[in-house]
Amino acid sequence: MMTSQTDKVVVVGAGMVGSTFAYALQLHGAARQIVLIDADRERAEAEALDLSHGAFFTPPVDVRAGDYGDCRGADIVIVCAGAKQKPGQSRMDLVGTNIGICRSVVENVVAQTRDAILLIVTNPVDVLTRAALKFSGLPKRRVIGSGTVLDSARFRYLLSQHCRVDAHNVHSYVLGEHGDSEVVAWSITNIAGLKLDDYCRNCPHKCAKVERDKIADRVRDSAYHIIEAKGATNFAVGLALVKITTSILRDENSVLTVSTLINGQYGIDDVCLSVPTTVNREGVDRVLSPDLSESELEGLRSSADAIRGVQQKVGLL
Repeated sequence: MMTSQTDKVVVVGAGMVGSTFAYALQLHGAARQIVLIDADRERAEAEALDLSHGAFFTPPVDVRAGDYGDCRGADIVIVCAGAKQKPGQSRMDLVGTNIGICRSVVENVVAQTRDAILLIVTNPVDVLTRAALKFSGLPKRRVIGSGTVLDSARFRYLLSQHCRVDAHNVHSYVLGEHGDSEVVAWSITNIAGLKLDDYCRNCPHKCAKVERDKIADRVRDSAYHIIEAKGATNFAVGLALVKITTSILRDENSVLTVSTLINGQYGIDDVCLSVPTTVNREGVDRVLSPDLSESELEGLRSSADAIRGVQQKVGLL
């Protein structure tokens, strides 16, 4: 489906993640308007001007700084505002500060529009997605967290490198929390249509199970290493957000591990976490429930419990 002339994306938070996403979206050409909102208006204006100066090299897009009034008419409002994760911090450590920021942003957005889809990026993204649902009063299909879309991409990349195949031929998911309790779903992983165990039987490397454990650890710990070395993750998450955004704007029905409200799947209730989900112009269309191994199912329920505990701590339940 071709992009319409009115596709409008508002980015709240013009820091490293928000500005990198705006740059990636501009290059991709999926939106015709990108508006940057930030508490530091001068920063937003500078980022918008810098992006606009590249207009000669990209598909047509109007990039500008704005305020919450610009949320009117937006198709998607992406919330990147919040305290960033510091070296040694877990994502859950940010909840005390960022839930207040989330409330302020969401209330300002819905005061201007109740038609836009809210895409929450700020960490801890699963808890804040649940918070945004509560603060906005929007239908659950229209409040989405970025979830483990990036984690799943990391998993596919690392597995592709290990198995020496193109990452596009690897189909795999990371489920649950975008954080320390996430679950790598080995049982539903396939390479070029082959279940992973079948692929491995025909592979000359004959890898031991310990190799899978190492890959899972690297997926989970990647962000910590990047943050320690350069202060933040921004490029890959920016691209992950472009994938989610274009899936919405182009009505793609893409299957993505976004964070969404779970009610009943896998015996889990009233928690936002990531499972394979079809995403289109309406937001969340269907939550899928592929069969998992017993250990993965146990891990997913433990992940839900970890998220629920934080939700209770901050008064969301």
